[in-house]
Amino acid sequence: MRCVELLIGGRSVCAHSGATFDRIDPFTGEVASRAAAATIEDADAAVAAAQAAFPTWSALGPTERRHRLNAAADVIASLAGEFIETGIAETGGTRGWYGFNVMLAASMLREAASMTTQITGEVLPTDVPGNLALAIRRPCGVVLGIAPWNAPVILGVRALAMPLACGNTVVLKASESCPGVHRLIGTALQQAGLGDGVVNVILNAPRDAAAIVERLIAHPAVRRVNFTGSTAVGRIVAQIAAKHLKPVLLELGGKAPLLVLEDADLDAAAAAANFGAFANQGQICMSTERVLVEEPIANQFVEKLAARAQTIHAADPRREDAALGTLISVDAAARIHGLVADAVEKGARLVVGGQVDGAVMQPTILDGVTAKMKLYDEESFGPLVAVIHTRDEEEAIQIANSSPYGLSASVFSKDTARALRVAARIDSGICHINGPTVHDEPNMPFGGVKDSGYGRFGSKASIAEFTDLRWITVQTDARHYPF
Repeated sequence: MRCVELLIGGRSVCAHSGATFDRIDPFTGEVASRAAAATIEDADAAVAAAQAAFPTWSALGPTERRHRLNAAADVIASLAGEFIETGIAETGGTRGWYGFNVMLAASMLREAASMTTQITGEVLPTDVPGNLALAIRRPCGVVLGIAPWNAPVILGVRALAMPLACGNTVVLKASESCPGVHRLIGTALQQAGLGDGVVNVILNAPRDAAAIVERLIAHPAVRRVNFTGSTAVGRIVAQIAAKHLKPVLLELGGKAPLLVLEDADLDAAAAAANFGAFANQGQICMSTERVLVEEPIANQFVEKLAARAQTIHAADPRREDAALGTLISVDAAARIHGLVADAVEKGARLVVGGQVDGAVMQPTILDGVTAKMKLYDEESFGPLVAVIHTRDEEEAIQIANSSPYGLSASVFSKDTARALRVAARIDSGICHINGPTVHDEPNMPFGGVKDSGYGRFGSKASIAEFTDLRWITVQTDARHYPF
């Protein structure tokens, strides 16, 4: 069991009340972490620490900020073993998954470091004689980052990397499901020498989440909010932020479609669908939730996908050979199993999987999913993929766009021009051609449309999210006034 404290102003501290909460290992049922349960006073203290650190951090030259962020990337990478062991215990992810998390998180910090010299302005044309008009970006102050548990190193680092590069200080509100992993990010950045209070980490018991989040958003010193998580919670965060006139970046749920057109390479499509549906037990916002396949090739495609799915198994995530680990909880497994039962009862064919043992669920394929089944619309967030037969390309596009979500999508066709035309008509923030729906790189504009949120993470795309644009003029000679 790990004991996890808050990080406030560069110090590890207990909660103001002394209270703690336990995170349970989803595979063993034992206590994985015992973490400080922050109070309202702790939330205020974290923001105050970030506010106090802001003048010094924001005044650093871009080269010095870049140096410190690169050092942070090195420390994150050096702590890979600790991230892996902590993550396995708290969320049931595999060693491979957490190793990838650490690698991509370090890359995100390095990409953010490279952006410190790219926060530029411009000279604007003006009709006033002798007037120099400038548009200048400046850091906005304290940024609140709220990160989820499903890719905790990646998404925890993403919540703070570009805000820091832009000269802001940060309060990271950790997920209750992985307090140890998110606190370790704070440890790494503190060890890298960013400075006391530049990054602060708040942990809270599940019962206190709503009050802590509302207090953090409402604090006058918090000037920006970013949230990654469910659409339901994202709506609440957006409403609170709107009440306090705080801009917010939201990356929310998804129901990613993978369209397999009649002329597709079926082996490539099956490989991408298998990876996209089952990586990290399907607990990724970009996970392939729906495969929309044209009727003439549907049966052949399902056979190929099933053959691949049968080669991977979910098991104890501590096993070196485990391709998949557990779901986040036994309750999550029961909920997803309920979606399977509902679909089968209403006529879907269980092709592969469906077995549940505690929090372990095997990769599952349901063929012939229709609109009368819950799985057709609901985000499963598990190792479950729905195959939907379509008459033609037009119906596939219509079904893809029928979801309220719009994060990631994919189109498979040997005719690239055709695939591009189809991709242009899909309502999503991200679309890949002949590639999986699950794909992320630190320098890409990442985000969705519709119920998948708004705003963009990712290097240059997020500079506007975490800076204020100011208009400054310099009058260089005498100015004429009408009176």
